[in-house]
Amino acid sequence: MPTSNGALPVEHGVALRAYNTFGLPAIAHTLVRVTSDADVRRVVDHPELGRAPKLVLGAGSNLILTRDPEAVVVRVEVRGRRLVEERADAVIVEAGAGETWHDVVAWTLDNGWPGLENLALIPGTVGAAPVQNIGAYGLELRERFESLDAVDLVTGRSVTVDAVACRFGYRDSAFKRSGYGGLAGKSVITRLRLKLPRPWRPVLGYLDLERKIAETGNTVPDARTIFDWVCAIRRGKLPDPAQVGNVGSFFKNPVVSAEQCRDIIARDPHIVHYPLADGSYKLAAGWLIDACGWKGKSIGRAGVYDKQALVLVNRGGASGAEVLVLARAIQESVYGRFGIRLEPEPVVV
Repeated sequence: MPTSNGALPVEHGVALRAYNTFGLPAIAHTLVRVTSDADVRRVVDHPELGRAPKLVLGAGSNLILTRDPEAVVVRVEVRGRRLVEERADAVIVEAGAGETWHDVVAWTLDNGWPGLENLALIPGTVGAAPVQNIGAYGLELRERFESLDAVDLVTGRSVTVDAVACRFGYRDSAFKRSGYGGLAGKSVITRLRLKLPRPWRPVLGYLDLERKIAETGNTVPDARTIFDWVCAIRRGKLPDPAQVGNVGSFFKNPVVSAEQCRDIIARDPHIVHYPLADGSYKLAAGWLIDACGWKGKSIGRAGVYDKQALVLVNRGGASGAEVLVLARAIQESVYGRFGIRLEPEPVVV
């Protein structure tokens, strides 16, 4: 039940099943919703909540809850979208961290500002996008990143963070890392600014998009067509979290050296792999998992999606512990066959 303490509504005993896309059961002992920088400062200044550890929560699309979180859950609900600037080389747009990511992608296209179409239909909020450095179909967020606003959870100060300070990596950023230079649990992202390049150029060097080109004969698709293709591909491969609990891709695609890749190809010629600019190769984690026979299998009430082995799903009433048991069994199988350790994408609490 919400209780009022000044201008800050605090809720206790909040069920979090509806606040994580895997649909895992957990109870937040304390939850507070923030809709502005000022709200975050009220949390920081609160006599009890200010010093307590925090768990920042958006849509919970990259979260595995294995227990009731001890931390104060800060639910980010900052809204708003706007055009910041039109330059010769780019259009700069801004969106609140609580906005739904896919809705923002569609909004940019509706306004004639292409550049995000490859990232369509990725679940989650805008605020989670830089934390994860989301990516799909040949494009990563950092390639469209301008800056973000965040509020420090110790000082309450609002800061603007550039790409260098974000320290983006593959499905990684400073906001996922603790320790020196890490920002995990230290700030709340409130707004994100994106740079949509001019002139627009399509990003088409991904196998699924190349197949769409071959199927349709459309060799020069516009941004809206790519958006539609990406949505169709994702809907064909991935379950809707509203229907089947999941967090999308559960494991990162591993990156190996050229020598490692040659060795694996010699043993498994059909492995799906992509060359990277630095000479290394990205392997398709879903292919590795499928090759180990996991597609469609379950442990308890957690399972592997029958259309895409990279996606773990809630078969109904799964616990976070069951998900972890399944994930670890998959990791052991892949390591045993290929000598590769798969790394989970979601944060485990």
